[in-house]
Amino acid sequence: MEQHVNTVLDAVKVTGNLFLTDFRRTQIPQTFEELIDAVHTLEVRCLDILQRNLAGVFPGTPWVDDNEFDGESQKRPAQHDQYWLCDTMDGAIQYVQHIAGWTINIVLIKNGQPHLAVIYDPLTDEIFWAMHGKGAFLNGKRMEAGERQDPRHMVVVAEYGHQLKQNVDWQGKSAKAYVRLLERFGIVRNYGPHGLQLAYIGAGRIDLFHQSDLDTHNWLAGLLIAKEAGAQILNVEGEPWTWGDDSLLVGSKTAVEIFNKSVL
Repeated sequence: MEQHVNTVLDAVKVTGNLFLTDFRRTQIPQTFEELIDAVHTLEVRCLDILQRNLAGVFPGTPWVDDNEFDGESQKRPAQHDQYWLCDTMDGAIQYVQHIAGWTINIVLIKNGQPHLAVIYDPLTDEIFWAMHGKGAFLNGKRMEAGERQDPRHMVVVAEYGHQLKQNVDWQGKSAKAYVRLLERFGIVRNYGPHGLQLAYIGAGRIDLFHQSDLDTHNWLAGLLIAKEAGAQILNVEGEPWTWGDDSLLVGSKTAVEIFNKSVL
């Protein structure tokens, strides 16, 4: 597998740069139907390019649909020993709206766990990747999660899944978590793509990521990158995250401890 990493990185970069050429050259959708059609067209084209570029190296590896609107399919890995899960364009809404904040994400699942993950941001020409047990990298340089100790200048992310509300108390949980973040940290933001924000934790740019709902497919690529960079990967109850958990808390050891403290 390791000998094919550069092939995967090149395929993802080629795909992203093709879309960069067309960025902001299309009409911004004016109806819901136009929006859905534009996003679907992007995803089909992106997946086709990636499949063609990787078919020669991984001819027998299946591709599984990243249906983020299907909650059941996100609760467990697909029934394959090894497969590609491709969030073809994370941030496709931003792309069609001519807004920065879109990436090409791909993750290889092996024996039910993320094994190789790649996230490419064409606008900044930054490619994040990680392999299980081998570390995480940004443009070829090893990454490590941040070590800031003072919450007043920690950057934390309050994320949400706009299409899935699997938890019956998602509104209450999300509201309480948001207040908790605002009370305990100096800078609370949301920068768009889930995977990229998780990769930013691995790069030390963001200290904590919180989401109170099921969104597995959006998390997987960034989750492996953050983990290999040394971040803690938990659910919002403070337990080690496992596939199917309907929440995610990722961050540096200090940031996680500050969030989980019962009393400040």
